[in-house]
Order: sequence, then structure tokens, then C-alpha cells
Amino acid sequence: MTIRRGWIDYQARMARVIAHVHEHLDAPLDLAHLAELAHLSPFHWHRTYAALYGETIAATVRRLRLQRASGYLANSTLPVADVARRCGYPNVQSFARAFRDGYGSSPSAYRREGMHQVFRAGTAPVLAAGYSVQIRTVPAVQLAGLDHRGPYMQIGRAFETSFTHMAAAQLLRPDTRWLAVYFDDPQAVPERQLHARAGLSLPAGAAAPPGLAAFTLGGQRCAVLHHRGPYATMRAAYAWLYGRWLVETGHAAADLPVFEDYLNNPRDTAPEDLRTDICLPLAEPATA
Repeated sequence: MTIRRGWIDYQARMARVIAHVHEHLDAPLDLAHLAELAHLSPFHWHRTYAALYGETIAATVRRLRLQRASGYLANSTLPVADVARRCGYPNVQSFARAFRDGYGSSPSAYRREGMHQVFRAGTAPVLAAGYSVQIRTVPAVQLAGLDHRGPYMQIGRAFETSFTHMAAAQLLRPDTRWLAVYFDDPQAVPERQLHARAGLSLPAGAAAPPGLAAFTLGGQRCAVLHHRGPYATMRAAYAWLYGRWLVETGHAAADLPVFEDYLNNPRDTAPEDLRTDICLPLAEPATA
């Protein structure tokens, strides 16, 4: 495995930027400060970031703010004004405009009518909306990535840092897959203690690059819920999968954590068009 020394330098620089962005989504975007963190001239900073990540830094911040906001709207009772403030918007009006542009509805309408409400309504509405669960063996995938601690909606930081390590090692491919495993139940464990792991698939025969841990997901029989729509809907989808589907079908979950396989990229996909396979490992049926 060959790692370009220039890439190692950029890897460290971008890691500082990624960390700062995720930790300060509630603050105004300071492009000059981000350029300082990257140790790059403001004249070249924007082009370098866009070339590495496939979107401008402004687009990244906008996407992450709206993802965080959708999570608050779907999974909490925070007033819209508080959601706006926590996601870096100076007032409800600017937040509402940005949210409508990104999600196609007002924040209040999304909270009231988003797909998370379909899962909370019970089995029949979920099936009527076109969702189904398929039981199949999910092939094993060899991955390299990083652990994440904290709210699951903020796992993007681990993914983006893993991405820079993989790019430095020249291990990214057109068919690189993005998966994550979630070890804790957010209903039972405080958000700051939640544990997950984000990973990108390794080419056949490749080892994890420096800075990333190797791990494997799949290789067992799973109940696979093919989910479409914003990531914020996931919590309601999990509650339905465990509380309704698992109970009503009589299947037993294996002693393994649930994992997600992200089938398209939020950088170039509208939230309503995101596709994710939620994979719940199942125990093997008892034999007579």
C-alpha cells in the first residue's frame, strides 16, 4: 500500500476542519477561520475542499445543519425556534426557508407529517407506504473505519474522517460502500454514551490504512428493511421493526448489533430519495 506524503498532510488538515464543522454547526460559518485550520490560503481553500469532498464547504454545512434539524423535529419536542438556534440559523424565518428548500416542507409540517409518522402509525400504514422486510443472508463486507461516540445523527464526522484516510491510501473505488453498526439503543442509553462504528468497504485483499480499524459486517441471516427517506426517520423505523414486525412475525433477533448499509450519497441525493438497508441479524430457526 502506497500513501502519498502530500495526501498525509491534507488528511491531517481536513480532519481539523471536519471536527470543527461538526462541533460548531450552531455557529456562523467562518470561511477565513476554516482556511486557517486547513493551513491553506483563502484563495485556494474552497477549491481544495470541493475537489476532495465533492461539494463546497457551504453545501456541507447546510446539509449537516438540516440533517441535525430533521432529527430534532422527528425525534424531539423542541420548539422550532430552539431547533433553528441549535442548528445555526439566526431566526425561525431563515430556518424555515432553508428547511423548505432542502426537505420540501415547513419544519412544522415535517414534524407533523414526515415519514417517521408512518412508522409510528402501525404495521398497515407502513406496508401501504411501500415498505417491506425481506429475510435474507447479507454477504460479509470487509470495512475500515472509526468508532463514533454521541448522537447517532452525528456519525457523519466518523464517515468523513474515514473517507480522508481511505483517499490518502488510494483505497477508494467507484463501488466503495458505506456501512455503520449501532451498538446501543438510543431509547435506553444517554446520547453522549451511544456507541457506533462507521466504515468504508476495502478492496479485495487490502488492509485497513493507518488510523482506521478493520472490521466486518454481514455474513449472517438478517431481516432487511429497505428504508427510503431522511435519516431522521430511522429511529421511528427501528421502533416499528423491533416493536411491531419482530413481535408480530415471531422471529428472534441474534445476539449481534443492527447495522445499516447506505445505498446512495447524501451529498448528491435529496433527503426523500435516500436509500438505506437496515439489517437486523436474526437467530437461526430452532430445529425440531
